Amino acid sequence: MTARHQVVFLVDVDNTLIDNDHITADLKRHLERAIGRERQERYWAMFEELRGELGYADYLGALQRYRVAHPRDPHVLTVSAFMVDYPFANRLYPNALDVLERFRAWGPTVILSDGDAVFQPRKIERSGLHEAVDGDVLIYIHKERELDDVEQRYPGHHYLLVDDKLRILTAVKRVWEGRVTTVFVRQGHYAHEPQVVATHPPADLTIERIGDLLAYDLATLLAAASPPKHPIATRA
Repeated sequence: MTARHQVVFLVDVDNTLIDNDHITADLKRHLERAIGRERQERYWAMFEELRGELGYADYLGALQRYRVAHPRDPHVLTVSAFMVDYPFANRLYPNALDVLERFRAWGPTVILSDGDAVFQPRKIERSGLHEAVDGDVLIYIHKERELDDVEQRYPGHHYLLVDDKLRILTAVKRVWEGRVTTVFVRQGHYAHEPQVVATHPPADLTIERIGDLLAYDLATLLAAASPPKHPIATRA
């Protein structure tokens, strides 16, 4: 039986460790140069349509739909190469890897992400995040619905979850209650949508940048959890 760890750290990817808004902006510029404004807008309409169906971003899936609609457009192959070969490591937020290193000194640290089965793993690998957590990566369709699987794979008395989406943090808090410290990092467009912020309770801790976590010790992070239920032993 897998030993239960005192604390397990779960960290999101897009707009938490990586500036995904910047990646999307680069893709939009590339698409406009490759296929023109009108078709670029058509691609993003397909992207949003597919995200509504799947519940997560699927850039390559949307490109497949675009290809079906425009089977004779030769630029599809150059766009796919741009996506797959993108220099994701250049879009890591400052101190993102330092935060992961700090967490790993305290306990198991896991990348916990939503996404497709090709592009998201590629992003995590090429950015250096896969190596930074020694391959401890979980990618689900809806990660907030898979907490039982997370617990089975990484048993913990307490969890610390870092994410840019209050919706996700709220859903996880509802399940794990005092066993989780939720950290809301206000990076990216989701974190600044007024309606989202207004309709969800605040996280246990709110920070402006991922690097701000370097200012906290483990005891302070654990004490932020509410409601407290069981004391957690900490390691120096």
